[in-house]
Amino acid sequence: MNRVDVAYAFIYKEDANKVLMVNNKGGGWSLPGGAVEPGETLEQAVIREVKEETSLTIEAGDIIAVNEAFFIEKGHHALFITFKATVIEGEISIIDSDEISEIEWVDIQRANELMPYHPHGVESLLKASAPYTFQG
Repeated sequence: MNRVDVAYAFIYKEDANKVLMVNNKGGGWSLPGGAVEPGETLEQAVIREVKEETSLTIEAGDIIAVNEAFFIEKGHHALFITFKATVIEGEISIIDSDEISEIEWVDIQRANELMPYHPHGVESLLKASAPYTFQG
């Protein structure tokens, strides 16, 4: 199996109690993010992917979740690393309409429905924190 690392950004709008999510054509709703490219750090990947999908510039914070899955049909062993992220600048817009069909701020209940692989819900992500350090 080929290893695939995927970096996601958990962008939370505290005043509205909402999470930014994207609807991937052919893949359903997820947090903004995507595959880490060769030679790229996890942090670089999440910043790039969010920019490509939403046109937002973010700052990546601590890691708040690590999920793992085997996709037998694709021959992939995937690690999904989720960063807490803060929007630094930009306005939300779809850059690649071939990849993303919608971008939406969703409430916590809807986010939990769209991300059932977080067994303790999005609420647990709001409290989670593990430092991320690139060691060179």
